[in-house]
Amino acid sequence: GVVVSTSGNKTASVSVSRSLAHPVYKKRFTRSRKFAVHDENNEAQVGDVVTFAPCRPVSKTKTHTLTGFVSKKGGDKEVTEEELDA
Repeated sequence: GVVVSTSGNKTASVSVSRSLAHPVYKKRFTRSRKFAVHDENNEAQVGDVVTFAPCRPVSKTKTHTLTGFVSKKGGDKEVTEEELDA
């Protein structure tokens, strides 16, 4: 998902979007859901594409933890996974 907010301490809001087709009319549309994700080291920034997994409840709304980064947003330009490996 994509990080949309990091306003809380050790918390990131991650939006996960998926594309669906209407069962009758076949028109494509997107559905999205936001998850509160525990970010222990405050590493996530707005715009990063991250992976997360379910865990024990950390707080009332946080039941997922950050597991990794698919791509990090670096300043003005997007940093891809190939550049992270190099």
